[in-house]
Amino acid sequence: MSEDNKTSMQRLYQEVIGEGRIELIDELVSPGFVEHEAAPGLEPNRDGVKQFFGMFRAAAPDLTATVEDLIAEGDRVVARVWFSGTQTGELFGLPATGKQFRFQAIDILRFEEGLAVEHWGVTDMAGLMGQLGAPAPETAGTA
Repeated sequence: MSEDNKTSMQRLYQEVIGEGRIELIDELVSPGFVEHEAAPGLEPNRDGVKQFFGMFRAAAPDLTATVEDLIAEGDRVVARVWFSGTQTGELFGLPATGKQFRFQAIDILRFEEGLAVEHWGVTDMAGLMGQLGAPAPETAGTA
């Protein structure tokens, strides 16, 4: 089951984030999903995750996720990921800058019956916002 969970997590990075296929969240994430790193103003659930990645893809249509490490044990998968792109639209209230960015995150997903049910993570939002020329927003789980 750990390998199936790793495949699901890889699909989230490649297809949802990298290709912008936000609709796949319904296929990969449980309706009862709990997000422990919700962005301010978004619900800590599956709908909030869809809103977050929809907003991020709109701000950076070339967004990519490069998985450096993907480790599974039991019902959990941990990933170390680099995100990169170009900010061509508003992001966290910051108008488009045209600047390229690259930042790192550590994500932990817990799975039940093949679906992601919980997420914990640490994202370098300070690094991202600094590259874009703005102060980091206050977000749970940021480094």
